[in-house]
Amino acid sequence: MTSTPKILIIDDEPAIRRFLKSSLIAHGFEIVEAETGRAGLAALVRGGFDLVVVDLGLPDIDGHELVRTIRQQSPVPIIVLSVRDDETGKVAALDGGADDYVTKPFGIDEFMARVRAALRHRLQQQGQTANLRVGDLVIDVLGREVKMRGESIKLSRREFDLLVYLAEHAGKVVTHQQALNHVWGPGHAEYIEYLRVYVRQLRQKMESDPQHPKVILTIPGVGYRLNAPDADNG
Repeated sequence: MTSTPKILIIDDEPAIRRFLKSSLIAHGFEIVEAETGRAGLAALVRGGFDLVVVDLGLPDIDGHELVRTIRQQSPVPIIVLSVRDDETGKVAALDGGADDYVTKPFGIDEFMARVRAALRHRLQQQGQTANLRVGDLVIDVLGREVKMRGESIKLSRREFDLLVYLAEHAGKVVTHQQALNHVWGPGHAEYIEYLRVYVRQLRQKMESDPQHPKVILTIPGVGYRLNAPDADNG
């Protein structure tokens, strides 16, 4: 799973898609929308999703059939949305491969809790952790929360993605190109100055003395290293 989880929303109601998209983006997720089952399957083939949200009441494909098809193609977590609150429908969706079932209408806090639970389970299946700890730094990857020495730090989406990438490689040197490819995407070699700006911003928020950093270290001409507890302070 990437530091910015990617979610596919398959729902034919524009209002629901707008609501989910705005809410999920605000919580740091990347969103792709599909208004039909076929469009959703086509998007899924293009890949890279960490979670799929499926409305059972689609115009072209029965929702239960769509869930079964997705599960045959991918182990990606599936959260089903439906206006039907009958037990039989829930059991059928879960038996078909869905990981969770949310009945419309629903509150965004409840929905986000379901999303985090599904992604956390996904990480556990992949042998990964939902939390990263490096010395006094603690990162809740799914909640997109950061604490340094017990105090919360507010980061932008790009700052968070960069910090997670450095933390995933704590104690190791991350080159400029590796960081740029991961955070900005391939083909951004000219963004090195942007990278320096974001590192500077992270230091301002995290370091006791940003002018003499001890957490994010510069490796001259090469890149950066997040200082792990046992790493050389170079």
